[in-house]
Amino acid sequence: MQVLQWIVNLGASVFLPILLFLFGLALRIKPGKAFKSALTIGIGFIGLNLVINLLTTSLGPATKSMISNYGLHLSSIDVGWPAASAIAYGTALGAMAIPVGVGTNIILLILGLTKTLDVDIWNYWHVAFAGSILYTLTGNMWLGLATMVVVTMFTYFFADLSAPTVGKYYGLEGISFPHGLSAPGYVFALPFNWLFDRIPGINKIHLDAETIQKRLGVFGDTTVIGAIIGLIIGFLAQQPLNKVLNLAVSMAAVMMLMPRMVSLLMEGLTPISEGANDMIKKHFPGRKLYIGMDSALAIGQGSVLSSALLLVPITLLLAIVLPGNKVLPFGDLATIPFFIALFAAVFKGDIFRTVIAGTVDIAISLYVASWAAPLITKLAKAASFNMGGNNSISALSDGGLWTNFIYLMMGEKFQWLGVGVLFIVALGLLFWLNKVRDKQENVAA
Repeated sequence: MQVLQWIVNLGASVFLPILLFLFGLALRIKPGKAFKSALTIGIGFIGLNLVINLLTTSLGPATKSMISNYGLHLSSIDVGWPAASAIAYGTALGAMAIPVGVGTNIILLILGLTKTLDVDIWNYWHVAFAGSILYTLTGNMWLGLATMVVVTMFTYFFADLSAPTVGKYYGLEGISFPHGLSAPGYVFALPFNWLFDRIPGINKIHLDAETIQKRLGVFGDTTVIGAIIGLIIGFLAQQPLNKVLNLAVSMAAVMMLMPRMVSLLMEGLTPISEGANDMIKKHFPGRKLYIGMDSALAIGQGSVLSSALLLVPITLLLAIVLPGNKVLPFGDLATIPFFIALFAAVFKGDIFRTVIAGTVDIAISLYVASWAAPLITKLAKAASFNMGGNNSISALSDGGLWTNFIYLMMGEKFQWLGVGVLFIVALGLLFWLNKVRDKQENVAA
């Protein structure tokens, strides 16, 4: 446990490159090439974290000003995913998520029940989060571990299901996103897409980043859009002019720098992805596998970023007007691109559809995060997490995730029966997707 915790504490930007370097060597990639590839991925993650930190530190003061100016009284502060991941891995059960996740992945690959070879080890914190909360609630370690297995299985189902769309829209062939926050968004967006296609007038609207830029000229450029949204947020927060202008430039910087950091990740990933594909063709002829990676590869896309920035003020407005909401959005405002990364893929980059569906998703997340606040607060205390003087904390990301609501409700109310039912459902979905549907598609071909 201590060794695992030490590895986790290195952070994704360190231990993921180490893991990918070793993976590259196992794929018979030349050591120098594998090292440069892994190091580039680490640099990309550091750059991405710097940009996200810029977004967080820029939005933070504006958010606090809005709270003060409009007299908001919301009892739980959204501490964001960095704090949530630290809490998840900081519990007695948290670090076990990594061996549980890796073991489940290997078993499912051997059985042919998933196509995702998950190298995104850091993001097993999403698995740790749900399992640790249930363990804290029930005191049953084995039930917590079983929940981790179930969460992992559903995550691979979402990843396998969405991988063809991810590959086609983002140009990431052979990649899937077994990301606990982003992957369920694919299933959430599908019924909205079906509905939008059948509403007269709405089905004719298509506003992607390229279309907006073509119609509006310089004012349609994603960087300029970022600056405009920064100005609007700054004025709503009633900040001094110098701070408003700084926020506008910071938002523009995020829009410009985020895609460039993502391109570094993709540059580093390409040799490893190609090596994995060569190995699969050689040793598993006729079998298709996806390399499971962080959905950070998608958040630099123009439609994702534009929609995310539009959703920031919408999220704050929802927190104010929704009756019964107790969560003040803060830490996870910068995480909104991860919420909608797969929305944009389903909607083919349509910003209008992404913002509408994203608004509904965030409204649900606020209610789920309000429900989960006592559980997350209890988990934080169990992990000896410093809550910064707050009596109640939550996280809009995993704390507000609709799938976590299902996992925890089933586990808390019905315990082994509930987790058992979820296991059977996950197993059935994986079998249908990777056995039955593939067989049907092969016959059709």
